[in-house]
Amino acid sequence: MERLLSPKSIAVIGASPNPSKIGNVLMRNLAGFAGSLFPVHPTAKNVLDRPAFASVSAIPQPIDLALLAIPQAGVIAALKDCANSGVGAAIVYSGGWAESGEEGKSFQSEISRIAQSSGMRILGPNTSGFVRPDNGVFATFVADLPNQLSAGSLAIVAQSGGVNLSLCFLAQNEGLGVRVGVGLGNACDIDLSDVLNWLADDSGTSVVAMAIEGVADGQRLVGAVERLVDKRPVVALAAGQTDVAQFAKSHTGILTGSYRVKRAALSQAGAVVVDDLTEMVDAIKALGAFRLPAKQQVGVGVVTGQAGPGLLLTDALHSRGISIPPLSAASRERLSALLPPLTYQENPVDTGRPSESFAEVVKTVRSSDGIDLLAVSLLHEPDAVDPSRVMADVAPVIMCSLGPSDAMRQLQKQLSAVHIPLLPTPDRAAAAISAVVRDARHQWRHKASRQHEGLPSSTYAPVSGQWDEVSAKELLKSLGIVSPERVVCESHNDALQALAKLGPPVVVKILNPNVSHKTEAGGVHLNVRTPGEMAVALTAIDKTRGSRYLIERTAASGPELILAARRDPSFGPIVVLGTGGVTVEVDDDITIRSAPVGDIDAHDMLGELRLAARYRGHRGNPTVNENALATIIRSLGQLLVSRDDISEVEINPLRVTKLGLIALDALVVAR
Repeated sequence: MERLLSPKSIAVIGASPNPSKIGNVLMRNLAGFAGSLFPVHPTAKNVLDRPAFASVSAIPQPIDLALLAIPQAGVIAALKDCANSGVGAAIVYSGGWAESGEEGKSFQSEISRIAQSSGMRILGPNTSGFVRPDNGVFATFVADLPNQLSAGSLAIVAQSGGVNLSLCFLAQNEGLGVRVGVGLGNACDIDLSDVLNWLADDSGTSVVAMAIEGVADGQRLVGAVERLVDKRPVVALAAGQTDVAQFAKSHTGILTGSYRVKRAALSQAGAVVVDDLTEMVDAIKALGAFRLPAKQQVGVGVVTGQAGPGLLLTDALHSRGISIPPLSAASRERLSALLPPLTYQENPVDTGRPSESFAEVVKTVRSSDGIDLLAVSLLHEPDAVDPSRVMADVAPVIMCSLGPSDAMRQLQKQLSAVHIPLLPTPDRAAAAISAVVRDARHQWRHKASRQHEGLPSSTYAPVSGQWDEVSAKELLKSLGIVSPERVVCESHNDALQALAKLGPPVVVKILNPNVSHKTEAGGVHLNVRTPGEMAVALTAIDKTRGSRYLIERTAASGPELILAARRDPSFGPIVVLGTGGVTVEVDDDITIRSAPVGDIDAHDMLGELRLAARYRGHRGNPTVNENALATIIRSLGQLLVSRDDISEVEINPLRVTKLGLIALDALVVAR
């Protein structure tokens, strides 16, 4: 990876004297490369005034990086020549590989075999390459990049070369220089994890932006993100919210996988997950300027020179769940001496039109107990206040300001010199602040999770044969998960005896491991009280596929959750919590964690549901024991981590009652 991203020597295979050819563009883009540059052409004696060689093996010195600007048909032979010549890494730009169908997929497999057998790392195929402005490596076929991108400390890695370069340009427009920008393409060898692991050891990188589509090995990616965020912040954008799986596959040959699982896993690993490119730029702008230390809850102080924009900023922060705590009594007393009496002096603080006291106001708010970060909103009024001067000593601070474009560019340069990010609108400033706050909480959660003991080992009930509801609930019982008292019946007479034993009302269900959605199949009958009602229920079940019956005591009423654990094909075991019952698909209110689930994550899950209030005593409903729920979440995740024979466990509904959580139905799918 070092020879790829920090090369001392580069060979351009397919270098061409023809300005319209990719090989010519690469040579021009690399004109400022500080190392040795060698054009490779089968017949030309020189290319752009550099001596050309017929092959890589003919070059008289070791080559770190080979750029293959040739059609697909010649790639395999050229890669073999590179491998035999000791080349460290290669980039394959051409298309027509896994993204084009089975034949291309077979050709791409040959590239992977060359990488594995030789140790030479390969970027691509079907990639736009990468840029490394600080040492003049613009290994991409987009012309004139050396004159458009400046060096900095932002690292970008994206599966799409177009997204990679778009982020480079967006960052440049915001005054952010690029450390490295990598487009992975089909990622037949070098993938996201490889680049992230390299960046974890790169002292020149301050913040990392990653944009992903498909993830072949999610667990490896999570490990790389966790390692990286220990050293520097990571901002992640995951594509695939809409049904674009086949479109993405035609683009890189990699299916997108579950959008929700990707986002949840990346956030749990410590990345700041964003929704679009604009939010990503705002996040990296803030996190590239400073990083707060680990903290569970960050308090933000808001100071505004004009009430309206300050109100919009405060609303935007509240909508993102960011804490704007009240100021201390001492701070309020000091502000009352600094500001006119009609201004608002709590938090946010409205100064009226900024005056000579503005510098003291922001210092007072910043020094108040519970304030970790300042958000300052000002219109461009150079005669009233100089932001770069008055805020230089109150870091960390994020500023929101609007004014003439030339003035804003100048202000941005001034503020960047004192590590203050400048955002143009309240909503974008709130997005930047949210990124800083989430990163601080991720750091806190990681440190706290490491100090927390894992779950004790459990003895799981052995189950033979198919998993029906009874065997599934026996498994849950071994995890400490309660379900209603029940009787398994083989006949109508058995069911009548069960009714007498349990006492009415009871629930009558079909007991058939091949019927997973029992309600839809007509296999669930509630509030059965009399022998006559029992006969009706049993007869209805007999008309489905029923031969055995499960009679259960009716549980106390209460709101219902769904809790499930399953194996994601990329990220491995995951746990899903959501609003449950028969409306689970309609509510579409879920949250996800990778397993094993730590105690902090398990406790956070309920609060992330849109309808969380439903389970916290809303309108007289029973209140869930959140400690008990967290224990069940962790136990279910640990189950899938510990047992290879189980593919999925679902509890729906998991009812919240005055007596505690009760699993009313359970499904286990064997692996």
